Amino acid sequence: MNFASIRIITSDVARLAAFYERATGTCAEWATDDFAEVKLPAATLAIGSTRTVALFAEGSAEPEANRSVIIEFLVDDVDGVHRNLAGVEVVQEPTTMPWGNRSLLVRDPDGNLVNFFKRPVG
Repeated sequence: MNFASIRIITSDVARLAAFYERATGTCAEWATDDFAEVKLPAATLAIGSTRTVALFAEGSAEPEANRSVIIEFLVDDVDGVHRNLAGVEVVQEPTTMPWGNRSLLVRDPDGNLVNFFKRPVG
């Protein structure tokens, strides 16, 4: 078994795809107006419209309702990501955590918590 992706359901695919393009520096690949993917070397972030939910099970996913999942990106420069995301809601400024990771927590336009982190060197 291979992990394929995480999919976020949103009422505005273009807005959310633009955020993740800016955050990752990777252009989204669009299948339709209702579905885009940001493909990175280790994982894919899929972004689907609320219109796609009915194809699975009506009411099974709800946009802007997540308060339990953190989307995480391993990056080379946490402070650089912070500068690049000026104007985004910051939950925690770049901080070195007790275990050594440098971490930035923000919310994407739908309110999902996103962590950009770098592991300690050595």
